[in-house]
Amino acid sequence: MAVRESMLRVLQRCGVFSLARALSAKMPRILMYHNFSGPGSLEADALNVEGIRRQFAYLRRHFRVVSLAQIAEQLAAGRELPPKMVALTIDDGRRNCYEFLFPLLKEFGLPVTFFVVSSYVGGEAWIWTDKVLWLSEQLKPPEEVVAGKLDGVFRSLNRMRPAERDASIEAMARSVGITIPKIPPLKYAPSSWDELREMAASGLVEIGSHTVTHPILSSITDEESWTEIRRSRAQIEERIGGEVRCFCYPNGMPGDFRPSQVRQVREAGYACAVIAQSGLVQNGCDSYQMPRLGMARKVSPLDVAKALDGVAYYQQRFGTRRLAE
Repeated sequence: MAVRESMLRVLQRCGVFSLARALSAKMPRILMYHNFSGPGSLEADALNVEGIRRQFAYLRRHFRVVSLAQIAEQLAAGRELPPKMVALTIDDGRRNCYEFLFPLLKEFGLPVTFFVVSSYVGGEAWIWTDKVLWLSEQLKPPEEVVAGKLDGVFRSLNRMRPAERDASIEAMARSVGITIPKIPPLKYAPSSWDELREMAASGLVEIGSHTVTHPILSSITDEESWTEIRRSRAQIEERIGGEVRCFCYPNGMPGDFRPSQVRQVREAGYACAVIAQSGLVQNGCDSYQMPRLGMARKVSPLDVAKALDGVAYYQQRFGTRRLAE
């Protein structure tokens, strides 16, 4: 780790970071987050308050944070993308966004798009992916995490029909003598509709759709996905009293949705959509499949700069994987 950080510092002092930022200035960044935590927290899957502040300060210094819809509008119009644009997005709908991120959004005056799962926010059920994460945390030690098996568990579940997937999760819980609670524990609690309305009323938070039940769209039929895509939008619009323009594909990696479902998102009236595949937005990009950069684990200032300045992008593009990894 010390060697890696030393290499990154050398690259930064030599101007590689600033050069990458200049070369990629007209490639907007769409940042992806899921969970946030309080001061001093070391949760692996959440960005704590200090980390949020560090990233926001860097964005304010080097970029211009705009709404996701603004980037999509530029793409749809076929205009050249303005320089230094960044959009912030959060997936799922957890309450920790309201508790920890929202105060800092107000402090820094930054806009964000918050994609919510409507049945989860409505208190009908918690998201199945969170059930798996919670279940792995109950094991002593958390075997699936320690053994590096959790990604494999998700890959397997992603390809199952929802009923089969849910039954498999319950079977996993029974096999280790654990009962999954009906109400999400505090860490996995959703924002309420009142909290979403408050955030939306601030003018900083745009509420987007992440479907009704968070299915992997490729695991369901087009008829079922059409219902998920349209109903979630209608439910959110009814409860927040505002238009829902943006959509986020559950999981959002290649193979998690079909071209026909991309068309459904457009036909349902959304203005744009994002995926989870890593990348920068470029001229000609499909505004219904905009890539994002995962920022949850970018804690150190060097890692933040490497991702935001475009160093990681060029590293991946030119195959220099061994460079400061």
